[in-house]
Amino acid sequence: MNVAVLIGRFQPFHCGHAGLLAMALASAPKVVIVLGSSFHARSAKNPFTWQERAAMIGATLKGGERERVTFVPVRDYYDDTQWAEEVRKAVGAVSDEADAITLVGHFKDASSYYLNHFQQWTMQAAEAGNAHDASDIRRVYFEAEDMDVSMSVLEDAVPLAVRQYMKAWAALPHYAGLVEEHRFVNKYKAAWKKAPYAPIFSTVDAVVRCAGHVLLIRRGGFPGKGQWAVPGGFVEQRERLLQSAIRELGEETKLGVLESTLEGALSAVGVFDHPDRSQRGRTITHAHYFELNSDALPSVEAADDAAVVAWVPIAELASMEEQFYEDHFHILDYFLKLGGAPA
Repeated sequence: MNVAVLIGRFQPFHCGHAGLLAMALASAPKVVIVLGSSFHARSAKNPFTWQERAAMIGATLKGGERERVTFVPVRDYYDDTQWAEEVRKAVGAVSDEADAITLVGHFKDASSYYLNHFQQWTMQAAEAGNAHDASDIRRVYFEAEDMDVSMSVLEDAVPLAVRQYMKAWAALPHYAGLVEEHRFVNKYKAAWKKAPYAPIFSTVDAVVRCAGHVLLIRRGGFPGKGQWAVPGGFVEQRERLLQSAIRELGEETKLGVLESTLEGALSAVGVFDHPDRSQRGRTITHAHYFELNSDALPSVEAADDAAVVAWVPIAELASMEEQFYEDHFHILDYFLKLGGAPA
């Protein structure tokens, strides 16, 4: 094989990943590491940027190994077919057409299904070894009372160079906010643990376009505090979806438009149901797209869960991708065809 490919989020890079990387280095002279979930706003689930993850992994490599490894970032598309095609394109951009490619991976559980999307590559599956779970590592990291103690707890799970990186990174401003978000999400999930089955939440979102702008809010609370989002929220018991979307829009933005006008401006509805789109659990949203036929932007005022509300030029949205909450950039892209930052 000429090229070995390793795909993952690596949040953070742990010893299980290191074993797969060693396998990839032994399999081919060139290794391409695909860094998933790139171009995201930071969250307790995805705390590190793709550049930071590349630096972590690079710090674990020896001598000439670093020159053999290429990193390529790929965003989440919340569409498996599109995501797999973008991974193939990213790998193709840094390899030759005649290269024979092997995909190195480990079928840990149902979450490893993505490995089956690359039938044109040779699969090299690792045998089950010592189980390491990135979510457990993040839990230790974000619940640390003493960082030195927490790093010692992770000694067998995380390479030394990565532990050193994580310890230094915890001194940066991002860490404290993500600790708060981690606590919020854990508390939220704990409230549903006594339910007879895992809950599926129903939400609505409102994408409002007017005069070359789209209406956005900055979230006032966790998760995603301070991040841009489209107005929305949970469906109430006796509401139809459109009623719910219009209510949430009014509560968060006090948009100066009559409800009847909004009903007439509804242009499309999209369902966003990827199982991993929300940290809080399985959340299915119906996004409603409204096109207002006006040259003047209606009045707005931040209220309820919104810290800020603003009419943002559509031309600026692609450059803001890494500032958006969860999959809200992709919701906007679905209706507005934004394209996003170059990968």
